[in-house]
Formats: sequence, structure tokens, C-alpha cells
Amino acid sequence: MSDQRLFAAALLDPDAPCPAGLTAWNSSDPTRRFAVYRNNVIVSLIDALADTFPVTQELVGEEFFRAMSGVFVRHDPPTSAQLVDYGAGFPAFIAQFEPASTVPYLADVARLELLRVRAFHAADADPLTPERIATVLADPERLPLLHVGCHPSLNVLNSRYAVVSLWAAHQGMGDLAKVHPDVPEIALVIRVGLEVQVIALPPGGDVLIDGFIAGRPLGEAAGLAITAHPDFDLTAHLALLLRVNALSSFSLPTEISS
Repeated sequence: MSDQRLFAAALLDPDAPCPAGLTAWNSSDPTRRFAVYRNNVIVSLIDALADTFPVTQELVGEEFFRAMSGVFVRHDPPTSAQLVDYGAGFPAFIAQFEPASTVPYLADVARLELLRVRAFHAADADPLTPERIATVLADPERLPLLHVGCHPSLNVLNSRYAVVSLWAAHQGMGDLAKVHPDVPEIALVIRVGLEVQVIALPPGGDVLIDGFIAGRPLGEAAGLAITAHPDFDLTAHLALLLRVNALSSFSLPTEISS
């Protein structure tokens, strides 16, 4: 193992000895200085996770969250110099972390918070103009063939738990005491301007959006949503997606671009 890898491994292992060959410019004890540096690295990574997953932390308390994060940090160190990218594996880690099993919805709340961060940093796209929407809707016979492009920040989370309600309650938009965590919810995450919104989608909305992302035409995507949920309302879903500028392009087979 290279000296750099040995140094990095020692930083994340509290039981590892100070790497050989370290010296201090002021003749102080390198072992003590390395211990301080190691602690600062771990604390900074835990702080980064707390910034990304604030509601996750609130649900279990700061002490538990930081202890759990400390375990994660030592097993999953950063692979990017951009600290904002850190924590992609944290929700999956929580799902397998036995002490967190008493809060079964915790991993999905973390997944929602990660999607919010990704939405905030996603590329931008111009919204569809009213003229473009009107042109497409003026030819209803061709609507089933319509290909729909989604905004780069758009993501959907289909959860067994009330992740939208839990997240909203922690933003002061609802009474946490009245939230029933075991009620399934579908979260739509979208950046509108500079604000990331979390919206509850009716059943079938995730199937429709997944169809768009997979490149399926509108008719096929809607058909899959109706098969999954017979009461699926295509008009209501499209109105919602257009209202939050979640759709960035329309194209028909005869068109080169939108």
C-alpha cells in the first residue's frame, strides 16, 4: 500500500497508529498532532452529513445521528474533492444499520433529502412556453405519440412511508403529531427557480414520470400508469407537472427538436 493510502486509512481508523515518518515543524509530538487532525477530519465529514440530512438528524436526535454518521464515515470515506457530493451511500447505510431499525422510515427520509440536494445542484433548463404548450394541445390526436422531456432537477421517490408529510412537518408545514408514518407517499422533487420543492404525487405519477425518463411516448407512459392505478388522472398529473415547470420539452416523431 502506498504512503498516501496508509495515511488516508489511518485518518479513518481511530485504532491505527500514527503513520511512520511524520514530523512536526515545531518539534511537537506528531502522534498528538495527527490525532487532532484525524478528529477534525471525522468531525468535518459528520458535519457535512448533518448539513445534507437535517431532517434525518432531527428524527433520531443529534447524538444518535452523529454516532451513526461516525460509523458511516469510517466505512465510506469521500471519493470526490467536492464535499457536497458526499453522502450518496448514506441512505442505503441507514437501511442496513441495525440500531436505526426502530425508525423504519429513516432511510427513505434520507433518500428524499439527498434528492433535494441533487435537485438544487442540477443543470437548469428553460421552461416550456405557453405558446409551445398550446401548439401541442391543439392537436389532441397526436398527443399519444408525444415525447416529453423532464427538467434535469426532477426526481421521484416512491416510498412505503409518509416521507413528504414527515419532511413538511419538519419545515413547519404541518403537525408532526398528526403524521402517520406508515402511509405510503410519492414525493416529487423539483427545483423551481432557486427553490427546491417537495410535492406529494397522487398514485401513478411515479409511473408516468418513469415512462417519460425512459423515453416512452405519452400514450404508452399513461397506459402503464393506468394499468398500475386504474383511477390515474392524466390531466391532473400533466397540469401539476406543467405548473411547477417539471417538463422541459415536447417533441413529436416528425420533429427534429422541440
